[in-house]
Amino acid sequence: MKEVGTAPTVLDDVQLVVVGGPTQGFGMSRPGTRQGAAKQSTSGLVSSGIGMREWLGSVQRGRESVAAAAFDTRFKKPSWLTGSAARGAEKQLRELGFQRIAPAESFFVTGTTGPLLDGELERARRWGEELASRFDASEPDLRAS
Repeated sequence: MKEVGTAPTVLDDVQLVVVGGPTQGFGMSRPGTRQGAAKQSTSGLVSSGIGMREWLGSVQRGRESVAAAAFDTRFKKPSWLTGSAARGAEKQLRELGFQRIAPAESFFVTGTTGPLLDGELERARRWGEELASRFDASEPDLRAS
């Protein structure tokens, strides 16, 4: 696992990419939405550099043999009210040529700075375990279920 600001953008030896971040302003964070969130934070920031949107914009195209999945954190309301960073990331991953191995997923938070709602950490853990069970590094033809 890498913080997005230190993640490589050339993924020659990578077989699985999982990207995730907060939903801000109805989608993936932007410099302005990250500044607004930083002002609300009472603790240190996880990421003080680029966000998922900028990282995905710098990744090389042509990743057909690389499996991918996306997640976000957002308020527990219909996505048409909150937006979804995961859906935008999933679309960008697809445009880059990655193979989706699971639908975009959202995990719900109590507020802008968190924490996750009760039960969400366990749900996220199960989601990660499900991804791992779908991913077979020896299998060249990865499929979403």
